[in-house]
Amino acid sequence: MGPLLAAQALPATAAPPAAPHGQSLPAMRRAAEAFEAQMLGAMLQPIFATLPTDGLFGGGAAEEQWRPMLVEQYGNSLTKSGGVGIAGAVLQEMLRLQARAGGESP
Repeated sequence: MGPLLAAQALPATAAPPAAPHGQSLPAMRRAAEAFEAQMLGAMLQPIFATLPTDGLFGGGAAEEQWRPMLVEQYGNSLTKSGGVGIAGAVLQEMLRLQARAGGESP
């Protein structure tokens, strides 16, 4: 089982094995998921920027202020529900780079 599969197979309550250089695997997974959520939010931002703001809720300054936060939460939701695979790829790359830095084979 490769490092990525091992990382995904961990139950949330299990004691995590230490990744190379003492970085915990769950901490690395959280960082990879945070990156994916931020990227998805950034990709969704232009889509929501083109939506009309004169609909049922009136738009205006309040909507302009809250819309970026809503889009950010959409990115978080998408990531928590499985994402699009960015977090898994980022985690695998993080593990590979740490293994190489520590002299271990990935």
